[in-house]
Amino acid sequence: MNIKGKVAVVTGAAGGIGRAVALELAKRQIGSLALVDKTEVVHELSAEVNQLMGSSVATGYTGDVTEETFRTWVYQDLHEKHGIVNICVPAAGITRDSLAVKVDKQNDSIIIYPTKTFRLVTEVNLIAPIYWALEMVAGIADYRRKHGLKRWEAKEELMGTIVFIGSVSSQGNKGQLSYSATKAGLEGAASTMMAEAIFHGVRCGIIHPGFTDTPMVRALGEDYIEQQIIPQTQLRRLIQPEEIADAICFMVSNSAVSGSLWADAGWRPAA
Repeated sequence: MNIKGKVAVVTGAAGGIGRAVALELAKRQIGSLALVDKTEVVHELSAEVNQLMGSSVATGYTGDVTEETFRTWVYQDLHEKHGIVNICVPAAGITRDSLAVKVDKQNDSIIIYPTKTFRLVTEVNLIAPIYWALEMVAGIADYRRKHGLKRWEAKEELMGTIVFIGSVSSQGNKGQLSYSATKAGLEGAASTMMAEAIFHGVRCGIIHPGFTDTPMVRALGEDYIEQQIIPQTQLRRLIQPEEIADAICFMVSNSAVSGSLWADAGWRPAA
């Protein structure tokens, strides 16, 4: 798919991988860009993108990605102003790391990872990305229905591309029960959606980044990064968000690419 002139949605756009993707799409001359985040910083980014492009390409949307009414409103606004959305990169995500079962020595008790916390991580990292992607597919399906188009044919141009943000933690990582489960879940969702959404001319894939230089990773602490991450990474450094953004745009633009792309910088868990 040619990125130039298309309409894209990026969630979690205020920082980290989401921000890098937004800037990379702009450099590749995206037509219209919806930048979604829970913080007002997303409006600063949209202004930065518009200054970079010399035109009003980006629009910031502030809200909770787990709220259905907010998601629907964003897509409706885009449809009215720019037409159907062609690219969806739902990059919003959170971590709530802790051992699944741990001993509280102070109170001499056993603590199980809270159900409420697991559900929160699932809502943000798994359910929300899937439904932001489904909203795009639904818009394209509706467009095709209204234009008398049925099953997408190979002679047609592809209508859309979805790239989910997985993680090397999808293979399992100590202390990340909820996070790992959600990222593994996205793998199954991407595979299923690819099989279904291609009917409407939409491709779906997932990228699994290794440890990337984002606020989420930096929050782990410099000691943890230096002792637990860098020694297990063949590149001997954190991945830069711009490297992941470049890989995502490669997945969007190269229609032969499907399934999973591992961008892990050679990271392997300690034995």
